[in-house]
Amino acid sequence: MVLKLYNTLSRKKETFKPIEKGKVGMYVCGPTVNGVPHLGHARQQIVFDILRRFLKFVGYKVKFVSNITDIEDKIIKAANEEGVNIKELSNKNMKMHMEDYKNLNVEKPDVQPRATEYVKEMIELVKKLEDKGYTYIIEGDGVYYDISKFKDYGKLSHQNVENLKAGARIKVKDKKRNKEDFVLWKFSKKGEPSWKSPWGDGRPGWHIECSAMSQKILGLPLDIHGGGQDLIFPHHEDEIAQSEAGFGKKFVNYWVHNGMVNVNNIKMSKSLGNFKTIRYLLEDYEPMVIRYFVVSAHYRKPVDFSKQALEDAKNSYERLKRLIADLKDDKKVNKKYVAEFEKQMSDDLNTSKAIAVLWALVRDKKADGKIGAVRKMDSVLGLDLLKRGVEVKIPEEIKDIAEARQRAREMKDWETADRLREDLAEKGWVIEDRVGGYELCRK
Repeated sequence: MVLKLYNTLSRKKETFKPIEKGKVGMYVCGPTVNGVPHLGHARQQIVFDILRRFLKFVGYKVKFVSNITDIEDKIIKAANEEGVNIKELSNKNMKMHMEDYKNLNVEKPDVQPRATEYVKEMIELVKKLEDKGYTYIIEGDGVYYDISKFKDYGKLSHQNVENLKAGARIKVKDKKRNKEDFVLWKFSKKGEPSWKSPWGDGRPGWHIECSAMSQKILGLPLDIHGGGQDLIFPHHEDEIAQSEAGFGKKFVNYWVHNGMVNVNNIKMSKSLGNFKTIRYLLEDYEPMVIRYFVVSAHYRKPVDFSKQALEDAKNSYERLKRLIADLKDDKKVNKKYVAEFEKQMSDDLNTSKAIAVLWALVRDKKADGKIGAVRKMDSVLGLDLLKRGVEVKIPEEIKDIAEARQRAREMKDWETADRLREDLAEKGWVIEDRVGGYELCRK
């Protein structure tokens, strides 16, 4: 089956063709560890975990690289505010990121480079750019990339490049030649970490990090480069400019970007106070509920987070798990449903329609090979659908009604039992009778 991915560069779905047959090199921008991971991090991690899993599902050997930015302005600022050293802060936050992603069933990258481990390669790339005439120095500030020297600048984000060049609303005090020129190497300031370089002690700019690491580990061009839509400009645009100018090769064949997370229809941000950390959500919801919430929407569309949306995801996930728990394993695999699942996933990772296929399978009373098919689908979705023991918190009021109904059934008071079943249904619960008792689950 042909896999099609939406390529941000061309703004259309394209048939995926790897550079080397049967193999895929994929690089995804990882977190900047200046703070704890939030729902936006969770969505990106889950989306590219599923892309990686699906590539394996259809037979590719995948080398998945995702970095850790452990040196950057935000980290320095956060460390100063907390009164700790930068390495201590980075290590503490990186540990939380790794723990939270693991809880969400995100598989660890094959290679997870830290920016501070590749400063030598970053300096080498800046030197290449300097030798080719793409850089200039602002005294007391750093080495900058001159975007006017790269004729294809703006091709990923489809920006009007003329608005980004000299004379386009640049403040007089700004010493940059062009509005969107970006720093490649920052000169060090007192108390900041620094490395020696041909231009003086300093540290790498943020954009140069991914270009140097991805080329060193995977070589160019990359099959796939991923990240959130907020990284398209300027981060990924700048990566293209410095990589293609410096290395003289095409940087990436397929650019894949996931949509943003809104909270009650407003973009999630710390400044607005609607910032939801993964750990905050895990206080009330088990990790797979969050993952189900993410995969229920198409990865390119924005998702609106709300308490109700997460409650709906919880109810659907728990119901799905209960239905699967009642299935008998006949040691077969329903190839018809697996093929339909693959068809939907091959259409630009349409997880929302793929989950609809899963629900149809589970509810199909005539289908065989259900457990085998669920197992194959879940190898991509990563929802632990066959894992037993999902703990459902049942309110005391619901337990009391269920117990009263059980007593009514034991006394053969069917009228009362039916009324209490309806009461439970109105409150959002389904009661299913079992030998020697009953089972409660959310509708």
